Amino acid sequence: MLHRRDFLAAAAAAAVSGLHAQTPTPSWPSPVLDLHLHLRQQTESNIAHMDGCGVTKANLLSRAGAAEQIHAAQAKFPERLVWFASSDITKPEAEALLTQAVKNGAGGLGEIKFHVEAAGPELRRMYALAAELNVPILIHFQEVPHTPTEGVFSTGFKNFEAILKAYPKTRFIGHADAFWANVSADYANDAAYPAGPIKRGGVTDKLLSDYPNLFGDLSANSGNNALSRDPEFTSGFLARHQDKLMFGSDCSCADGKGTGISQAGNPAASRLAGKCVARETLTVLQKSASPAVFRKLAWDNAHKLLHLTA
Repeated sequence: MLHRRDFLAAAAAAAVSGLHAQTPTPSWPSPVLDLHLHLRQQTESNIAHMDGCGVTKANLLSRAGAAEQIHAAQAKFPERLVWFASSDITKPEAEALLTQAVKNGAGGLGEIKFHVEAAGPELRRMYALAAELNVPILIHFQEVPHTPTEGVFSTGFKNFEAILKAYPKTRFIGHADAFWANVSADYANDAAYPAGPIKRGGVTDKLLSDYPNLFGDLSANSGNNALSRDPEFTSGFLARHQDKLMFGSDCSCADGKGTGISQAGNPAASRLAGKCVARETLTVLQKSASPAVFRKLAWDNAHKLLHLTA
């Protein structure tokens, strides 16, 4: 026989488990475009993530040769998927492969994430190519390795102003650790995700203000960390750059609810373990911006930059 106390305990446990398993799809103040969702082996896996976190449309980041797979996905899920293409920029064939990808419908170059300097010859060729093709380029900036063997990427962001001046026709989208840590003026390339109050006057804030060809991708733990660490700063930052910032998730959870690993291979991002990065960042944006600004960040800005019909 099940005693009343045991019955109540079992019922309570079942209720908690049920609530976790049935996390409802959130309702956001506007439609949402995820600028930064990596192409998964099965297109349905991308759609499951989008549906789970309330994303309307996604920009899939893929290899340059994925056009056939992308076109099949777009045919199966009309109006929901666009894409950017990447290739190994240290190889001589990168320019030809990326040019063909854009001819095949890629709306931008990225994510560009390689062990090179931001002002080095490999990336300079990509900056010129993006301008020639009239598409934006999404760059991963990282100065601190997440693991002992990972290395760093597109280094030298603190001096990126010279690149913005040298390539005024190139539309740059900044992303990742160094881009977002540099919202604070005291960042010293010493931590992937610095905590605590933000010191005003950071490089990222200044460059977004001064250069019309620089935009920001709010994805990953890096973007979420920058938005979460100093709420007073965040509201002003979003209002100040409301026409330059775009929501992205860079989330690898399975279902848009946090199942699986949210930031695979990145121990420093454990603060988001068991959570959907998309949900977490959209929640911060909803709390920190007016509905009109939220719509710009979540929908309008990406459509304008990618020349999409909203």
